[in-house]
Amino acid sequence: MEFRDRLVQGGVVEHGGSFSEVAMSLVFSRMLKFVIGLGFALIAAVPTAAQDFYKGKTIVLIVGTSAGGGFDTYSRMLARHFGKYLPGNPNIMVQNMPGAGQLIAANHLYSRAQPDGLTVGHFSGSVIFRHVLGDQGVTFDGRKFDWLGTPAPERHICVLTEKSGIETIDEWFNAKRPMKFGSLGPGNSTSAWPRLFKAVLGLPISVIEGFKGTSDVRLAAEAGEIDGACWGWDSIKVTWAKGVESGFVRPVVQATLEPQADLPKVPVAIQQAKTKEGQDLLRLAAQAYGPSAIAYSVPPGLPKERLLTLRNGFMATMKDPEFLAEARKANLAVNPLDGPTVAKTVAELYDVEPKVLDKFREIIDVTPAQR
Repeated sequence: MEFRDRLVQGGVVEHGGSFSEVAMSLVFSRMLKFVIGLGFALIAAVPTAAQDFYKGKTIVLIVGTSAGGGFDTYSRMLARHFGKYLPGNPNIMVQNMPGAGQLIAANHLYSRAQPDGLTVGHFSGSVIFRHVLGDQGVTFDGRKFDWLGTPAPERHICVLTEKSGIETIDEWFNAKRPMKFGSLGPGNSTSAWPRLFKAVLGLPISVIEGFKGTSDVRLAAEAGEIDGACWGWDSIKVTWAKGVESGFVRPVVQATLEPQADLPKVPVAIQQAKTKEGQDLLRLAAQAYGPSAIAYSVPPGLPKERLLTLRNGFMATMKDPEFLAEARKANLAVNPLDGPTVAKTVAELYDVEPKVLDKFREIIDVTPAQR
């Protein structure tokens, strides 16, 4: 059988086609197979390259608070499981870098950490809001961070201790002295919420700043040095469990926009606000300090493929049975948001109406940088 006849029989060309057409068909067929094969080779090479990079390496989780608080607890739990969902199974270690309301950690991640996928930041996404407000202590541009995701949006609440003598918000309104609230620093949610409640609701409050973490706030409250604090309820339930169970810690007002099912008798602040301006300010705070509050971030400039590797590994960890079992045992909430969702929330903070932003800045006492 002639070569051309074999091609006809095999369906490469139809009867009547010229030899040049046959040759072109062969060339095209071989080129197509080459391109397809090359594509598969490149796809297969990506995880291999990532595995080669991460194998034998250590990823450092920079936590912006001291050991023993909610951020630290989440990160140490993440560190025990994250590596198995990354190519090469790198080691994961936690490094605490507290100070300035988590600003030291954020500035470090932006200015000093290498964008190579070996450093991940865990500071409150609300620190980014300090850049929006023009805080002079900020050395980063919050729009340039990338985000892996968050284990759960934060549900902020203000609590008082038994030593304060206050059990309800009505008693607090009528208190004979301001309640002393511990805070990590200006612009941080632990400072912003009590300042907002003082300005918007008229609650008597004095904010004591400079604590390095909520674990230090707890110790001061137990010693009677302060009366209470505002931070995430899911963190308080875990890290201050004995105080909550014994009644020593008393939830007094919720900072969320809607009442929480597990706090049916605790009033919601925005429902107590009597003016539209007050409601707008509390709504902005809920956006700034809620969805991105305990998010994980990476330095600007991280290659996109490595960012995707970390994002996928993070979200896979959030579904890991052992991770979830450990979270349940520790009573930690896991209701994750992915990196793009957190990034969208952060980006929206830069579009806030200037009038509302100016009033917010005035209340929480953030000094704008000189331009």
